[in-house]
Amino acid sequence: MAYRHFPLSILPLVVISMSLLNSQTILVEARQLLEVPLPELPKPKLPEIPKPKLPQLPKPEFPELPKPELPELPKPKLPELPKPELPLFPHFPELPKPTLPAFPKDVNPSHSTSP
Repeated sequence: MAYRHFPLSILPLVVISMSLLNSQTILVEARQLLEVPLPELPKPKLPEIPKPKLPQLPKPEFPELPKPELPELPKPKLPELPKPELPLFPHFPELPKPTLPAFPKDVNPSHSTSP
């Protein structure tokens, strides 16, 4: 006789698929619960509880501690450095200004926009 082995890795798949088959009825029951009108219940009145009064504690007095005195440190003296001089701006020769050639006034352009 042949031995048929049932793989255990299929068992979680079967459990999940069976649980998903039942989920539709849960949704229908939840929808029916939402549609049922609930009676309005009066809010219960709670008695007022007085706030407890705590006794005031005396403020603690701390003794004053003497402040430590630090000796004054001498200020360091820095030597005076000579101020650097800026180099002179280089002199560039002046260039002649370019001039545009003059156009003759008697030339009619072929694509004139004016009448």
